[in-house]
Amino acid sequence: MEKSTATSIRFNSPESMDENRCAGNGAETVGNSDGNGLIIDNEGHSDRETYVGMEFNSEEAAKVFYDAYATRMGFIMRVDAFRRSMRDGNVVWRRLVCNKEGFRKCRAKRSENRKPRAITREGCKAMIVVKKEKTGNWVVTKFIKEHNHPLVVATVSARRSAMLSQTPDEKDMKIRELTAELQRERKRSAALQEQLSSILKDLEEYSDHLSRNVANIIQSVNEIESTRVLFSNS
Repeated sequence: MEKSTATSIRFNSPESMDENRCAGNGAETVGNSDGNGLIIDNEGHSDRETYVGMEFNSEEAAKVFYDAYATRMGFIMRVDAFRRSMRDGNVVWRRLVCNKEGFRKCRAKRSENRKPRAITREGCKAMIVVKKEKTGNWVVTKFIKEHNHPLVVATVSARRSAMLSQTPDEKDMKIRELTAELQRERKRSAALQEQLSSILKDLEEYSDHLSRNVANIIQSVNEIESTRVLFSNS
């Protein structure tokens, strides 16, 4: 198995990791700078329990951990709501939920003979909320462990099949979220380009002003030198 080095996770736990636990049996260690790490086996199973106060070095690390935790516990994680910083527009708060969170929207019946779709949303409250701190780390500020439905531990292939069988409602919601995200990034990019253009214009005007000042100084020096020569010759 290829080892992952791009995502690291730091645990702020009173318990120390057992250094003798290795990834030799088809397992993978997602490490961090202080030597502690998250053990993820070849089926994506995390060896750690989630708790409030748990720290990660990035939002992506939190997603990786909770996704692995979900696999081990027997449910599918869904990336849910987020909040952005009013200062720079970056995501600073994220909620990760069970894929059975919420309820399906009721729609008018199109046909009585139409086969009813399977229930995929059951109002499950299980989730974690992570928040970005001033240090740059992401901290778990809320954790609800209990699910209101049976948990089924599945293999990676079965889990992928379940994810591919998402309902149109879930897919549409994901598309809307991604579209809104893209629009926000485009607006942010346009605003940054406008700011950059303004800065470049100010720099150009300052450069012209500086060039004129230098030219005036040179002219003044030349005039003073000419006057000095005239006085010395008289």
